[in-house]
Amino acid sequence: MTRLALALAAAMLSGPALAQSTWPDIQSALYGDAPLVVQSAHVSLDAPYRATDDARTVLGGHIVAPPGQKITTVTLVIDENPAPVAAEFHLAAPQAEFAFSLTTRLNGQTPLHLVALTDAGERHMAEAFLKTSGQGACAAPPGTDPVAALANLGEMELAFLPDLTAPSKSVNTRLAALSGKVHALDVDISHPSHSGLAMDQISLLFTPLRVVDELEINLDNAPYLTMTGSISLSENPRLRVSIPTGTTTANVTLRDTDGTTTSARTSLAAY
Repeated sequence: MTRLALALAAAMLSGPALAQSTWPDIQSALYGDAPLVVQSAHVSLDAPYRATDDARTVLGGHIVAPPGQKITTVTLVIDENPAPVAAEFHLAAPQAEFAFSLTTRLNGQTPLHLVALTDAGERHMAEAFLKTSGQGACAAPPGTDPVAALANLGEMELAFLPDLTAPSKSVNTRLAALSGKVHALDVDISHPSHSGLAMDQISLLFTPLRVVDELEINLDNAPYLTMTGSISLSENPRLRVSIPTGTTTANVTLRDTDGTTTSARTSLAAY
């Protein structure tokens, strides 16, 4: 996680809870006095009305830059999570349009904010409110076998998709890949995402923090984006991102907070 994200998480944990919203403090910590275009027509936030599984809730966004501009950074904020900055996408190749979906975990009902920065310095924002079942997933015990999770830690399955919502193993997905008509990349990650807040049910000690720190995606051997993670990512997180038409190869490198580095590659037929 970035130093700013860590400092922000510490501030949210140590400071008094605001009666109305923590967003003003988060906004100030992230952007200072920089103006934001609120409920911008250029940003849409995809979230359910109520989470059915607080430990694995898919959140996403779709951003279309204003005419003549391109998107450089996209930040997903889950206001009431211990680490509010859930993920930040830095586009090495700025895009006129960008979309993503990501599996997250939620500590409780919360406002959500999605902020997109353009190469003209404009910040466009969408916001929503998400109800939950109150499971407190950020501090919940792991839902998977810890030994098995460590054995497979860092493994990734990659797939090209015709669009962001396509089943990754469908016939249409395979046909789209063969024809070169792919518009999204699916990254299925094996990682326990230990938040540092969960207590081992046998030893009664807190399991040390260990989460996805950075995920780098290169397309056709050129940098495309880097995602900075946090404890707000679910166990075995799954990421989907839009990619430029005509992409033929993808290389993904994962680094976690313990320094483990793994990589995976996929390509279209004949590449």
